[in-house]
Amino acid sequence: MKTILLERGENIEHIKGYTNTNKDPWDFPHRGGRTQQMIKDHPVLKRDYPLNETNVEWWVNEQDSPYTEIKRYDWFRGYHVGGRSLLWGRQSYRWSDLDFEANAKEGIAIDWPVRYKDIAPWYDYVEKFAGISGNRDGLIQLPDGQFQPPMEMNCVEKDIAATIKNKYNHKRSVIIGRVANLTTSIQERTKCQYRNKCWNGCPFGGYFSTQSATLPAAMKTGNLTLRPYSIVTKIIYDKQTKKASGVEVLDAETNKTYQYEAKIIFLNASTFNSAWILMNSATDIWPDGLGSSSGELGHNVMDHHSHVSASGTVDGYEDRYYYGRRPNGIYIPRYRNIQPDKRNYLRGFGYQGGASRNGWNRKVAELALGAELKDELTEPGEWTFGISGFGEMLPDHKNKVTLDKTRKDKWGLNVPAIDMEMGDNERQMRKDMRTDAIEMLEMAGIKNITSADSVESGGRTSSIHEMGTARMGNDPKTSVLNKWNQVWDAPNVFVTDGSFMVSSSCVNPSLSYMAFTARAADHAVSELKKGNL
Repeated sequence: MKTILLERGENIEHIKGYTNTNKDPWDFPHRGGRTQQMIKDHPVLKRDYPLNETNVEWWVNEQDSPYTEIKRYDWFRGYHVGGRSLLWGRQSYRWSDLDFEANAKEGIAIDWPVRYKDIAPWYDYVEKFAGISGNRDGLIQLPDGQFQPPMEMNCVEKDIAATIKNKYNHKRSVIIGRVANLTTSIQERTKCQYRNKCWNGCPFGGYFSTQSATLPAAMKTGNLTLRPYSIVTKIIYDKQTKKASGVEVLDAETNKTYQYEAKIIFLNASTFNSAWILMNSATDIWPDGLGSSSGELGHNVMDHHSHVSASGTVDGYEDRYYYGRRPNGIYIPRYRNIQPDKRNYLRGFGYQGGASRNGWNRKVAELALGAELKDELTEPGEWTFGISGFGEMLPDHKNKVTLDKTRKDKWGLNVPAIDMEMGDNERQMRKDMRTDAIEMLEMAGIKNITSADSVESGGRTSSIHEMGTARMGNDPKTSVLNKWNQVWDAPNVFVTDGSFMVSSSCVNPSLSYMAFTARAADHAVSELKKGNL
């Protein structure tokens, strides 16, 4: 198929576009930190770790592209070719039927129109193509996949994993993260070099991104045209055929408007922006946009509630260290509401974290001078171990994104307005997330334990895992998409980013997005060949 890829931002080319990838901290004017001007220019991004001078230009210009927070929501975006595939944390986990069946069993929202067996072959496909390293752990709640060899836990993590496994009678596990970093090279992509500079772009192609993997494969076919600086403002709907005929594009540099015709349209602008495009489309037929006939477009927004953590120091390993800068940590898979010990909330949570030794900056705050200080800083500091929870958020019709028709962006377009918050189920879950974290660290012999819950300090709880604005289902009266990710109101429009999610699980969602996308693309080709599209 002749295909055009429309991207609203700039084109960052693989290797050539990674201008900071080989720089060390001392090569940056502020050692990779943030300046007062950066803080002023990025009122949302400044709320957490993403704001730093090593890749600030890859994050959205918040002055040009604002959004409205009806309730606080930290939306971190990358408007460029590859989007957040250049910036993501790369944790890659499969769902199980525990996730796909939960809504139906508990009477929450609507049922998923698919089960694990429908998606499993596409998880296989994506894992082999993207290159997911991990261990086959035999966990019912976290299905094994087509993994490359796992990265290795360090000595402290191995001992803590063994202790927790024994203390909890094998009902809790500490495993190495399953991550989209290669441990075995794939064609032009070289295995991970343990530099831990992933978010500056990897010239080795060591982690999966659009630039390193999917875009080169597509370009090799000779059938792809890439057009950056192209803001898709709406999908053009044909009343006669009851299908979409193309899209309208605003050139971000010239402000000129163009139209592109297509037999099939895949919408992957990210959860909120895909909903925004649908809301701007076919409004003469459906006032709330294309896909709004069910009344669910823009609703049921979910994320993973996070920023509950515990950490402490580890004694007895002063003569031990580890190799390189592993760009991956440990993972503690969900264990709550799986066994008979039902809690006072639904679903569950997992933890990400790891062990490391403190570096030279441990002494920055100390009043020390001279040779003794220098000598001490040539040796690594004490070992620490910490974990941070990621909890499942239930779908709720009240959590939504809408169009703010009172506020415009740089191009005169209405901006999205986000109105979502945690419910009682999430708040109850967070209590366990914190007390369990402390308990496990105590069981493992960790000292000087401290813990935190960002809710207490008014901080962020989201995980940059927004999903759910155009859920799939079996009934066009209660869902936006069918089981193949097709818009009920226009079957040649497929939405395969986080919008389609019916529930959220507690694992990172990107692997599922990719599996559903591959499945939908295969179905689209098949249907086109049959003359159904």
